[in-house]
Amino acid sequence: MNLQQHVANSPEPTDASANAAGPAPPRPGFTVFDLFIGPEGLRALWGILLFLALRHGLIYCIYPVIRVLATWPSNPDGPIQPRPMMFREGAVLICVLVATWLMAKIERRPVEAYGFTQRRSARNFVAGLAWGVALLSLLVFLLRAAGLLVFDARLLSGGSILHDGAVWFAGFLLVGLLEESFSRGYLQFTLSRGLSGTCRLLFGAEHANAIGFWVAALILSFAFGFGHRTNPGESPLGLLSAGFAGLLFCLSLWRTGSLWWAIGFHASWDWAQSFLYGVADSGLMVQGHLYATHPVGKPYLSGGLTGPEGSLLLLPVLSVAVGVVLLTLHRTHSGYKPANAAPPPAALDLP
Repeated sequence: MNLQQHVANSPEPTDASANAAGPAPPRPGFTVFDLFIGPEGLRALWGILLFLALRHGLIYCIYPVIRVLATWPSNPDGPIQPRPMMFREGAVLICVLVATWLMAKIERRPVEAYGFTQRRSARNFVAGLAWGVALLSLLVFLLRAAGLLVFDARLLSGGSILHDGAVWFAGFLLVGLLEESFSRGYLQFTLSRGLSGTCRLLFGAEHANAIGFWVAALILSFAFGFGHRTNPGESPLGLLSAGFAGLLFCLSLWRTGSLWWAIGFHASWDWAQSFLYGVADSGLMVQGHLYATHPVGKPYLSGGLTGPEGSLLLLPVLSVAVGVVLLTLHRTHSGYKPANAAPPPAALDLP
């Protein structure tokens, strides 16, 4: 019998023999579970909403205490006093940190993933402090040299300088910690993660992390700037400048994976404006500053009631700050890659 006859006489395969190895497992369809949980765990949208709900819920629970401590015995129409500001900023900071910690537990991530890395933290923080004072001093020098800012008198002397300077430094350190941990901590990480995943799905993996990070940085930085709109004396140029400052802080985060340089810079920049030189900080003045000053000339040049942040001269100073970040901050081995910091889905232990 030749091969052709053998094939012709062979029995046709039955369904049973064809399926002897077992049917291929069906591909699971999209379920309600998939709406909330993705390859990297809790989906970014739900994480952000839950974080905001936790923060606002915590603030609501302690709001009566904050209201009493933050307003007594201050004058709401006068300059900011240190004790009420420290109570208010400190209480809200605790709410933000607790909400961040809870999200880290829920998502099974280390808190360090949200910018609180330990590597070079002290060095970056001290460098941020130094550069914040130095670059704010440069801006004040430019304003004074151009005749746009006048120093009227020195208001403090002796031990009052050290006492008030230390008190206001503590207050603005709380401000830096609060605003950076909220605007560029969990929210920046999670929004970056969500946008990176969307870019990867639509356009492929190349540069997805960078695109997701910087789109999130633009959104959150200008939301940060817009959040200053209720400050008395704030101006549109001041709001835009605050947004650009947010992008500078995001650049330091991208460079190091850490918030500490931004926290130090933010704290000392505000301290130098409010206490050291006695100028308005985003339209706000504080009680007990070293020098009395006043702006002269057109507000878009002098800053007017907004302070130096409302001046166009801020832009070249921010350009110098960008160079400082790029030239002085040590780049981490892997950079800021939020998608790579996520745990495997199995680590979530979800049903």
